[in-house]
Order: sequence, then structure tokens, then C-alpha cells
Amino acid sequence: MGGCRVLGQAWGGWRRGLGIRATPTAAGFGTKARLPRHQLQRRGASKPSDPPGDQPFPGLLRPETFSREELVDVLRAAVVDRKGPLVTLNKPQGLPVTGKPGELTLLSVLPELSRSLGLGEQELQVVRASGKEASGLVLLSSCPRTASHLQKFFTHSQRARRPTATYCAVTDGIPVTSEGKIQAALKLEHIDGVHLVVPVQSPSRKDIMEGVKRTLSHFRVVATGSSCALVQLQPLTVFPSQLQAHMALQLCPVLGDHTYSARVGTVLGQRFLLPVESTRPQRQVLDEALLGRLCLTPSQAARLPLHLHLHCLHLPGARPRDPPVELLAPLPSYFSRTLQCLGLHYQ
Repeated sequence: MGGCRVLGQAWGGWRRGLGIRATPTAAGFGTKARLPRHQLQRRGASKPSDPPGDQPFPGLLRPETFSREELVDVLRAAVVDRKGPLVTLNKPQGLPVTGKPGELTLLSVLPELSRSLGLGEQELQVVRASGKEASGLVLLSSCPRTASHLQKFFTHSQRARRPTATYCAVTDGIPVTSEGKIQAALKLEHIDGVHLVVPVQSPSRKDIMEGVKRTLSHFRVVATGSSCALVQLQPLTVFPSQLQAHMALQLCPVLGDHTYSARVGTVLGQRFLLPVESTRPQRQVLDEALLGRLCLTPSQAARLPLHLHLHCLHLPGARPRDPPVELLAPLPSYFSRTLQCLGLHYQ
């Protein structure tokens, strides 16, 4: 636990009320994070299982096909940073963090991963992670006290509406405004055996008591091309599939969203929201022009992975006046390929 004590002392200054100031926010958008040049693949980027020329989604892994040993090897190779008790890795798309007993998840292999990283009896625990369908940063800690401090920091930042996470997304469609906020009341419903996020108009106090949550995200359009956009998203509340649901409400579903994109209809080139009660999850339908730019057939597009990546996390500095620590995860190879196909270049 030596590393735990060292980091605990270094962060002792922000124990008092967790009074950390996040980095200054831009008007209409939270903390701006640097996007990586999408041509670069650094340590922790997803490694292609086949030569890129042999598949439409280079670097896309299928965690559901892995054995426990293979998954541990993949996660060990995905480590992008280690500081004291903290381990940061770049999670592949499709890997669930938690699940039912017996299912292969990130949580289920943490004991083996801890031993693989030479941590001995100091077992890792999850501090912050992207969801199953998203790729990107996972923050782990082998020190319970450090994990508790960071979780309190994230909770405090959320209550203060200070962004700590920045996602990159490619959207089918371009938001009307270049940046702004998305507010929506959302609830989880069990529909046809599946838990789905459903928007609620003008929720009552009873609705809130019964699980409806008012959610908020900031967005900023980074680049546009081929009727698509590269967007930075910063959730300021926590709710399952919040970002996918928010972008569908903006009529710009995330590319590869085979759940909520069905709620966006098009007639004579005009987009509109379909009634939730009359739509069910289905494979995302892309027009012929977009399929051509992506060099995909309709059957390949049906397997398009969700283009939502937790790119950046901000952690508190070692002392109260220190700037936040920025953790970055490079984009997966298939995400970079999509940006190149669509001509989306970060300016």
C-alpha cells in the first residue's frame, strides 16, 4: 500500500471539502480537450486483429469471443498510463464493465489483470469507465482510499456542473448550432425485453420520484463533412446511454448507434423525431452517399461499431492550486478510418 500512502499525501490538500476548481470553461461549452491527430496511433490504441485491408473496421475487437486469458492480454496491452496506484487503459468498444455473474466483463478479470501488472495483492477497482458500447478511457486504482477520493471528486464536479469527461463522436447529420447544451428528462423503460432510454416531456414531481432524471450535456462541433460531424460531448449528468439519446434528440444520431437512431425519420430530406412508442431498436440505416464515402456495403454497415469514444478525463492536481491532470486515450483505428473517409479533420 506504499503507493496509496504517497498519493494520499500528495492529494491531501483537496480533502477539505473537495474544493477543487476545474479548468476555466468556455462560453457555452465546458472544459475544452485536445483531440488527437487521427492519423496517429499511440500506445493503448486498439490493435487490429486482421490486416486493415482485409476488413472495413480495422482495429475492431470482439471481446465476446475472447477467453479470460485473451481479454487480460488485450487489457494489459491497452494500458496508456500508470501513476502510483492509478492505472489508465483504453477500453475496446463492446466490452461491458459489469454484468451478470459468470459473464466475461472488465470487472470479472480485474484480479488477473492486477496480477499481470505486478500489483500482487493490491487488486484494482474501477473508478471511472466508458459504457459497454463506447470505447475509451477506464480509470482504475489499486488503492481504495485514492479511489474513494476520486469518486468524491467526480461526484462533487457533477453537482457543480463541471465537466470532467470529454467524448469524441461522429454523428450522422450536423447539429444546427456549432455548440450548446442539450437538456432532456430521461427514464429507463423495459420494452420488449430490453432496457431503453425514453425522453419524458415536462416531467412532474411524481415522475422524478419514480426514476425520471433531468439530464444535461454540452456539445461542440469540431469538424463537418459529407453530412456528418465530429463532435465533442461532455456529459454533466450520469444516465445510461445519455449521449446517444441526446444526439438522437438533436436529429444527429451517433454513427453506429443501432438502438436510438431508429427514432429519427426522414421525409424529402427533412429529419424529424418519430414517436418513441412506435419505434424499436434496429440497425442504423445510412443513405447510399454516406455508404459510398465510408466504402461500406449495407451488410457491413449493419455491423458498424458505435463511434463514441471517451477521449479525455480531467483529474484534480496534486495540490489545490495545481492545474488538473489530463488523461488521454487515442482513437481506435476504425474511428480514425471513418474520419479519413469523411474528410473530418480537426482544426
